Amino acid sequence: MTLFDRLPDAVTEVFGEDATAEQAYDLLTVDVPPTAWITALETARDTLGCTYFDWLSAVDEPGTGFRVCAHVAALPSAAAGVHRLLLRTTVPHEAPALPTAIGVYAGAAWHERETHEMFGVVFDDHPNLVPLLLPENFEGHPLRKDFVLAARVAKAWPGAKEPGESDHGGPKRRTMLPPGVPDPNEWGPLKGQLPPAPSRPARRTRTAGDATPAEPRPRRSRSVSQGSASQQEPVSPPATDAPWRNAPETQPPARPDNDPTPDNGGDQE
Repeated sequence: MTLFDRLPDAVTEVFGEDATAEQAYDLLTVDVPPTAWITALETARDTLGCTYFDWLSAVDEPGTGFRVCAHVAALPSAAAGVHRLLLRTTVPHEAPALPTAIGVYAGAAWHERETHEMFGVVFDDHPNLVPLLLPENFEGHPLRKDFVLAARVAKAWPGAKEPGESDHGGPKRRTMLPPGVPDPNEWGPLKGQLPPAPSRPARRTRTAGDATPAEPRPRRSRSVSQGSASQQEPVSPPATDAPWRNAPETQPPARPDNDPTPDNGGDQE
């Protein structure tokens, strides 16, 4: 049994007294304090054999801070399988700073640049902490929970996607403000120039005195006897324009046996 197999029970022995760990879906997750961030990465590489660096990013946890995560893996052999490790630490919103991990994993350089511009986490001693995806004059960090989506205030979403936004004359739905989009009358170039956004009416709670909806009328069921009787009723033929077509056929009266009239109906001499 390797040291990796002893985790998460031996997490304090491997990563220190302040470390905690849990394992789910073949992924070992270890949380360490910010002061032990670089030490934990070195332990994962040198002690556990996690020489493969996968990715590094962060998550904005309101009321807690920025949770920085690094996913590494140990690739010992095909028979032993792959051991995956997720190292995490949390920095406060007021001072989001960590030492850079480039000295342990060189591949963390680009990931730290992206995490810095998206969340505002500063990685000390990073040699080139410049924007990676956003333009240089971009203000703010777009993946923070408190970031305002200013693009939707300055310019509406292109295209007519809702009723009433085209020329078909249909009724327009009440405008809803999604999370992160402020009221255009309170923030943006049209501040103070628009009427206040309509508020959603409060839903009234149904009480016991409210009138109950009318019960639906019961459906009449046909009995077996009624169905058989209706099937036995004769069906009259449909009426046509010529009345002689519906007249019953008549047979000539039968001739008596002693009738001397010849069959050809001619006169006797």
